[in-house]
Amino acid sequence: MPDEATYKFSLTSQTFRDGAPIPPQYSCKGQNVSPPLTIMNTPAEAKSLALIMHDPDAVSGDFTHWLLWDIPASTDVLAANSFPVGAVQGNNGTGKSGYIGPCPPAGTGTHHYIFELYALDTNLGLQTDVNRQQLEQAMEGHVLAEAKLTGLFDAS
Repeated sequence: MPDEATYKFSLTSQTFRDGAPIPPQYSCKGQNVSPPLTIMNTPAEAKSLALIMHDPDAVSGDFTHWLLWDIPASTDVLAANSFPVGAVQGNNGTGKSGYIGPCPPAGTGTHHYIFELYALDTNLGLQTDVNRQQLEQAMEGHVLAEAKLTGLFDAS
């Protein structure tokens, strides 16, 4: 039997390691575009993937930076400033669709930006004006596996 850890569903980035700083070009101090992400070992039974990026350290509470769902299960790379055909972006914490990079207020220290990737047993087929709570409700009972990648960003 293969070693389960060898085939663990995972999310990485070629521009920052888990627990390391996110480069400025992916924040409001740079081009404010989504970083490149690599997806490995998606479960064979997955029909789609969903991604939630959020900042639990935000002054106003856990802030949603990016929602993306109905990502084809065959996807192994999300290129910088891009997402696959068929995938749908939802509303971030500003109520607008799309990615919004790290941009913590000065003096609030280092924030953690968590990219949570979910392998799902279905396509969600949601409209684009969906928020994080609605996405999480739609995913209930459909999550096969979860992977996380955490990047740091300091406003100072």
